[in-house]
Amino acid sequence: MDRQNRLSLASSPYLRQHANNPVDWYEWGDEALTKAKAENKPLIISIGYAACHWCHVMAHESFANESIAEFMNEHFVCIKIDREERPDIDRIYMEAVQLLTGRGGWPLNAFALPDGRPFHAGTYFPPEQWTDALSQLSHLYTTSYPRILEAAEALTKGIRTDSFTKTINPSQFSRDEYTEAFANHIQTIDFKLGGYNGAPKFMLPVGLEFLLQYHYLTQDQQALDGVIISLDNMAKGGIYDQIGGGFARYSTDQFWKVPHFEKMLYDNGQLITLYSHAYQITKRALYAEIAEQTIAFAERELRHPEGGFYASIDADSEHEEGKFYVWTKEELESVLEPADVALILDFYQISARGNWEHGKNILHYRSEKEYFAMKNEVSINEFNSILKRANAAMLQKRNQRIRPATDDKILTSWNALMLSGYISAYKALGNEYYIQEAIRTARFIEKYMISNDGLLFRVFKDGKVSIEGFLDDYSLLAEAFVSLYEVTFDFHWLNLGQLLTSRMWNHFRDNAHNLFFYTSDHSESLIARKHETSDNVIPSSNSTVAHVLMKIGSLTDNQQYSQMAFQMCQNFRNEIIQHGPYYANWGMLLGKLTYPDFEIAALGENALEMTLEMQKYYLPTCTFAGGISGDLPLLANRLIENQSVIYVCQDKVCNLPVFSTDEALRLILNDPR
Repeated sequence: MDRQNRLSLASSPYLRQHANNPVDWYEWGDEALTKAKAENKPLIISIGYAACHWCHVMAHESFANESIAEFMNEHFVCIKIDREERPDIDRIYMEAVQLLTGRGGWPLNAFALPDGRPFHAGTYFPPEQWTDALSQLSHLYTTSYPRILEAAEALTKGIRTDSFTKTINPSQFSRDEYTEAFANHIQTIDFKLGGYNGAPKFMLPVGLEFLLQYHYLTQDQQALDGVIISLDNMAKGGIYDQIGGGFARYSTDQFWKVPHFEKMLYDNGQLITLYSHAYQITKRALYAEIAEQTIAFAERELRHPEGGFYASIDADSEHEEGKFYVWTKEELESVLEPADVALILDFYQISARGNWEHGKNILHYRSEKEYFAMKNEVSINEFNSILKRANAAMLQKRNQRIRPATDDKILTSWNALMLSGYISAYKALGNEYYIQEAIRTARFIEKYMISNDGLLFRVFKDGKVSIEGFLDDYSLLAEAFVSLYEVTFDFHWLNLGQLLTSRMWNHFRDNAHNLFFYTSDHSESLIARKHETSDNVIPSSNSTVAHVLMKIGSLTDNQQYSQMAFQMCQNFRNEIIQHGPYYANWGMLLGKLTYPDFEIAALGENALEMTLEMQKYYLPTCTFAGGISGDLPLLANRLIENQSVIYVCQDKVCNLPVFSTDEALRLILNDPR
């Protein structure tokens, strides 16, 4: 079809995917809402994202259908939204569908009054159901408007209702609460296959991070075992791209075998951090390898030339899910060295009839590499060489295929997660290249996404920025900048982190609930101003803010920040205990509030070198500051002439200075708990 609708002018790759639809799509904005009010037509608000497989299916089945589109255009004003650009809008209509159906997902399709109040919502509709819904809802809107209005008012009331109350007279947290939170959390871990019980399996990195922290603070072996079984099976599974690196968004089965093939920057940034942390604790070579390969994937396939990272890679190519990633046995035999074929086919579970659909195979393995090599009477070094050669040949062949589309918008919050991934890998692996690339990414964000007064933009696309940042953009970037300060002692990054935190404090804070709104007081006014509080595939913005406030409060002696972090955690003390991975980042804050939280002040010529030596270890309750000098309260009057010195402090009370990393680590790691 040659004609294009107005989405051909959109900056979002997802919206442009619908530019050839016969649907008369609008972007969200005054033009669409004014038209709906003037013509008294209900809205269709259809929300998705570029890498969403079922979004593509519904677009092909329904939105590309001339007769369906004609009905939509006649009876509705149709709005398309990229949820990654406008999570504030997505959050409102996702809550509507969850209130109506008890579940959510994308594509998200809501029907609303011209002022945006929803009266019906669902996710994916097959063509017949979509046609029926259009007909029935259009008829009801015309003939039974009071019923529609009643439904919209009830649903909007539910969306506006807060599910939490401000804690009055908060009490101190106890370690028993932290232990109880772990006891409930660990029951959700699949100790046979890893990850969380059931299917589909999402990786939920923040949940596994909580288990690592719990192991560190309590020495509980079951917590570490839950992480190891998860990371091992994820690395072996089809959810991990065995030849190209990087993780798909989730596994459709409980075995990590069959992925939903899209790759998201936010998953991979967090998983680099998670595998790096696990490597610090276990020193398992596999974890370093996965972190390194995932970084290499992101740099090869998602990197902007100036240092930022694109959002995602589609699941589909040539209108077929996973086509880019799967193989027939014959294809592999034609690519591999003849001497390697039998070994590689056996290792990656390849068969002539296929281990997936239509004779296709998803590369995955089950045996540990060492055991597989021994069973096949080759040394592990020889097997690793064969595997490396085979993977390189397969990757070269795969690169000749038609690639899935890349969503090349750059999102601030997701880039912050990748920046944190770089920093975590640098601390764990000591590769100087990683800190150089972290700084390059940070400079990209600073150059394009931050104005002089700390106003942050969410989206960079085609050389232009758009949409004021939301709370996740501010909080995740502030957290990453503070972490960058801790491994460089460059006050520039700490100052930027403070600038962003100050803006959150002034423009997002909700004093009535001791929380932060998802949108600033300058943002577009929607039918509800919401909070994001529960952790999911990305830590919630409020839990991240609380961690940032606690760390900057510690570094700068800002009691307001520290007290706010404590009060925020109070709001969710019951949820932290009861709801496992969905309050895991809050659970880690609880760990910091109930176990010793250390401030490490290092001064002198070798201060940075000494603290980097310390940060090779997993130290989740330590905050680092230092340099030759500095105006932080933590550093004041502590420089000893011609000496490099480390102070280990708690609650602003410091131990006597020590002059080696070993002595400092002993004060931290041997601290009686």
